[in-house]
Amino acid sequence: MEYVIAIGVVVVVVVLLLRTAQIVPQRKAYVIERLGKYSRTLEAGFHILIPFIERVAYRHSLKEMAVDVPSQMCITQDNIAIEIDGVLYMQVLDARKASYGIEDYLFASTQLAQTTLRSEIGKLELDRTFEEREMINANIINALDKASDPWGIKITRYEIANIAPPPSVRDALEKQMRAERERRAVIAESEGEKEAKINVAEGEKQEVIKQSEAIRDKQINEAEGKAREIQMLAEATAEGIRRIADAIESPGGQDAVNLRIAEQYVDQFGNLAKENNTLIIPNNLADIGGTVAGLAKILDQKKAS
Repeated sequence: MEYVIAIGVVVVVVVLLLRTAQIVPQRKAYVIERLGKYSRTLEAGFHILIPFIERVAYRHSLKEMAVDVPSQMCITQDNIAIEIDGVLYMQVLDARKASYGIEDYLFASTQLAQTTLRSEIGKLELDRTFEEREMINANIINALDKASDPWGIKITRYEIANIAPPPSVRDALEKQMRAERERRAVIAESEGEKEAKINVAEGEKQEVIKQSEAIRDKQINEAEGKAREIQMLAEATAEGIRRIADAIESPGGQDAVNLRIAEQYVDQFGNLAKENNTLIIPNNLADIGGTVAGLAKILDQKKAS
């Protein structure tokens, strides 16, 4: 009998310990009620409750949670129905408010996100809904923050996951994008042709410039060569005349000049007789010496002058 009583006492003690001892995990918060009234909030660690008087009424996670916002139909400003879903990120900051401020803060947050999203989409045209995602997300977060403060939760961010327009609109958008891509391709091709023509024209221009420079250099070189040739010829002629003058001044030079003039006179007179049928013979043909002497006198006069 005593053995049974001992066993019963042990069972009662174990039950009491199980009901009174509470171990709260990290990043968790337990809301304790005493006789049905809020008593305190237990944070991570080991805690003892008063049996049959205190109990754990609510258990909350303090981690950031990702809540899926179901897809819904929204009407844009230009009366086009699109289907949008998203993801809502939130975190419990006050376990007491989250327990007593609202019945179900998860359901309330998703519903408020949906209604706010419908309101924001109604302000925009279809094309802008794809461009203004950041603005839509920011407006939804601001609206949820104001409403969720009494609930003890913090809305960290909201992200639009998908925007699905109706099939007819998708077809129109695809045609528009295809036309835009074709337009860009045509522009890119024309720009390429333009650059190619510019490069060809620039190449031809450079070629003409190089050819003209080559012709100019050639003409300059030829002119310089001719000038040098004329200069050298003039110098050679002057040198030859100077030497002839020196030879004439030397002893016997005058006689040599007379002899040379006589020889050329006779040669030229002979050539004249070969080339013409009519021959004019000077009156003083026999006086070749006089002719030579006259020519020599002319040379002397030229030299004296």
